[in-house]
Amino acid sequence: MHRLSGFARTRSFRELMRRCSVITISALLLGCLQSSQAPSLAQSPLPLHVPGALIPEEPITPMPAPPAIDPRKVRLGERLFNDARLSGDNSRSCSSCHDIGTNGASSKRHDIGLDGAELPFNTLTVFNSVLNFRFGWEGKYRNVEADVTASLVNPRIMGSSLADIAERLDRDAGMRAGFIAAYGRRPDPGNIVDAIASFERTLLTPDSRFDRWLAGDRAALSDEELNGYKLFKSLGCVSCHQGVNVGGNLFQRHGIFHPLASPDPAILRVPSLRNVATTAPYFHDGSAPTLDDAVRKMGFAQLNATLTDQQVQALVAYLHSLTGQYRGAPVGGGS
Repeated sequence: MHRLSGFARTRSFRELMRRCSVITISALLLGCLQSSQAPSLAQSPLPLHVPGALIPEEPITPMPAPPAIDPRKVRLGERLFNDARLSGDNSRSCSSCHDIGTNGASSKRHDIGLDGAELPFNTLTVFNSVLNFRFGWEGKYRNVEADVTASLVNPRIMGSSLADIAERLDRDAGMRAGFIAAYGRRPDPGNIVDAIASFERTLLTPDSRFDRWLAGDRAALSDEELNGYKLFKSLGCVSCHQGVNVGGNLFQRHGIFHPLASPDPAILRVPSLRNVATTAPYFHDGSAPTLDDAVRKMGFAQLNATLTDQQVQALVAYLHSLTGQYRGAPVGGGS
């Protein structure tokens, strides 16, 4: 077989690379030409509607229905969630900061710890939290059981111990009977955490108007909300806020182009935008009082985009469509 000299091989390789470069540049130019001829954002057509079918190729998927869990464990977990005996000084329950009757969190910029000082982070909603890939702003906990345990033993949050909680609950005949019915044994650290986690797993909020649109109901969203969703995708918001929870599945640095909020910690778990219209104030430090303010600041800090009033209005309208249902009513009483 004929062997090329080193010089010939080099020349042939360079010629091949030159041809590849020409092909690549031509493809890029063609792509730019096609993009320039594409319809504008306001004119781009929506997918054709097929009744009862999911709208295809969307980066967000509908919220599922709550899972089937032993109702005795769920009822017990809800009782515990609202029981102040879980705190070391009997002064607060889980629902003191995570109000299921409103938004699953609170309206405060920072809730107050047992020591009377503000907690370091704005309280995240417990609704749909089990769909996040990590728990808490810093993503320290990998599952709901670890998150529940950490809150119960944190000296600034609940300030208790699982052994002490079990002892207090065991002295209550009605509570003891509830544990025996659900678990076949008296309260202990394991079944206390499991009961609360079982309840939290049912705190899903399906059937938002956006979920209905994803499921094929084209009348579920207004034109402005649909334009907001298009902007949400075209501006790049969806790069971090996608999937079933519209976020909650990756870590991200905040303040990429411009400062956003308190600089520390620099990297946070991306929050879910489910029910976001009900969970003001916003950001890990609670520094954005309204959704309008949060959208403007996020666009500037994360995308280097100065949004127009019309864009902000459309984006906020879309975000309102993410409010789901809990026990037959909209979360927070919203639309």
